[in-house]
Amino acid sequence: MIMRPHSISDYLRQYSTELGARIVNSYPPLDAANDPLSPRVETLLRRPFPGQALCVMGIVKRWHQARAAAVFAEMGTGKTLIALAALHVHAERKPFNALAIVPPQLVEKWCREAILTVPKVRVFIIDGLRSVGDSSAPNGVNEVKLRRGRIVREGLHTSLVDLRLRQSFPTALARWKATCPGSALFVVGRDRAKLGYFWRSAFQVRASGQYAGMPVNPDTGAPVSCGEGFLLEPDFQKKLRHSERIAAHNLDGKEKARRILYSPLWQADGRRIRRYAPIDFIGRYLGEGFFSHGIFDEVHEGYTTSAQGNALGTLAASVGNILVLTGTANDGYADSLFNALYRLDPARMKSHGLEWGASGLRAFTELYGVIEKVTVTEPEENSCSKSRTTTTVRRRPGASPLLFGHFLMNLGCFLSLEDVAESLPPFAETIVGVSMDSQLEDAYSQLERDVRQALRENRGNRSVMSTMLNALLLYPDYPYELGEL
Repeated sequence: MIMRPHSISDYLRQYSTELGARIVNSYPPLDAANDPLSPRVETLLRRPFPGQALCVMGIVKRWHQARAAAVFAEMGTGKTLIALAALHVHAERKPFNALAIVPPQLVEKWCREAILTVPKVRVFIIDGLRSVGDSSAPNGVNEVKLRRGRIVREGLHTSLVDLRLRQSFPTALARWKATCPGSALFVVGRDRAKLGYFWRSAFQVRASGQYAGMPVNPDTGAPVSCGEGFLLEPDFQKKLRHSERIAAHNLDGKEKARRILYSPLWQADGRRIRRYAPIDFIGRYLGEGFFSHGIFDEVHEGYTTSAQGNALGTLAASVGNILVLTGTANDGYADSLFNALYRLDPARMKSHGLEWGASGLRAFTELYGVIEKVTVTEPEENSCSKSRTTTTVRRRPGASPLLFGHFLMNLGCFLSLEDVAESLPPFAETIVGVSMDSQLEDAYSQLERDVRQALRENRGNRSVMSTMLNALLLYPDYPYELGEL
């Protein structure tokens, strides 16, 4: 007897097998569960679980079709192992040069897992590109080894500046391969990768003439206009990055027919630590085939147009194939993916009529996000009308399923803990209660009495309820200076 479903959940539960088969037939996966694994998987020092191996093969096949791939997986599913295994399998017995930009707290973890996973790989940490000065912190590019479970800097020491030199070789890559003929993984912390030099304002002060004592643009010798007046020295102290667009003029004062020049009024501060952002240096000088693969871990940090987002764009433009890893597909808003998708696959974004910039972001939000329009009509007596209408448009949380079908389904591999749970050892969670000592119990009891008293005296007061919740959440970790409830 077939039960009639009474809700969508009942319907999905009852016909899940038929629906799954229909989806697989309509949208066949790039790598199916019954497809054979590459023999290269067997040569890894650590064998991935079946679910992880399926994800590895999907990434490799994706790289055969396009440059960019992604792994959207929950924490604990082994994203690092999947990425390292994909590098090894895709290389197909050829040595690779890979660059991994990872969170700073995971740099040594990535190094350790690479040494334990990929056979005969040499691992290097990019510690920075700066003048040594009085700092004793590591600098340059340093090889690391695993000694008694700890990562130590030991072996080859070089720098990014030295890596770009070809000397007597045809290319810088050929020179590097003569030094390191095997596979190499370069790991750099995300914050250090984008960390450049300090800035200071760049202007001159006229000593004589019409504008004596005023700051002027070094490119024009004239004061910098600002509205109806000119910028003064205190204005440069308040805001660092002033700029000006200048055009060439003839002797008669008319503008010449040529491109307008952009004149930045800031420069590197040579009086402070002298350093260059490693990812910018790589993009400028090592972006022509030096790195065969690139990995950006926790890519949701690079969704914005900040320096981390620019680092993702530079990495994507500087490597042959790129893989991004994250456990957070988006932050709840569809447009958070716009910048990352454009950096990873700009051709596909353009094919959907989406341009880079504010107009494309707005169109992307309208197509794949949720927009709320609030119209407020206020009565107003005047000679033309009796009301004034104001419309406010703002984004709301949510994303259209079309976003998955148009962009994410072809780009990414999705993995959950349930996909690897059968390969994990059994796990049981047991709660063991521990009695409080007398001093702590008295403090908790006093807090409980204060909370009850405050609620009785201020019934329905949401402010008091908010203070109560904050105190209860804070007290177990910081039972000091709570103030009055």
